[in-house]
Amino acid sequence: MYAILAGPDPDDLGEQLREQGVEVTAIDGLATRPKLEEAGVHRAALLVLTDVEQATAIAIAKDINDDVRAVVYDRQSLPEFASAQTDLAVDPELLGAETVAEELAAE
Repeated sequence: MYAILAGPDPDDLGEQLREQGVEVTAIDGLATRPKLEEAGVHRAALLVLTDVEQATAIAIAKDINDDVRAVVYDRQSLPEFASAQTDLAVDPELLGAETVAEELAAE
């Protein structure tokens, strides 16, 4: 499984995904279309956002790859415009990174 991680990762979700055997590419800075394409969004199974301020990346990723699952892992609320395209939104206060990584890797 291949995933793209966009946003800061204070909870180490990227590392937890790697420990589950997921190949993870992290995007530095804003997840723009060129950065998503360079990171390989066309082949990604997961787009994991850890910063809801980058929610427009979900629409961009889905435009490139209809099958990518958009997962938001942030303490902040997701903007309404991005909710319809988000497959899963999890608050790190409710589920730890290890549990989320296990579930995502199992799917």
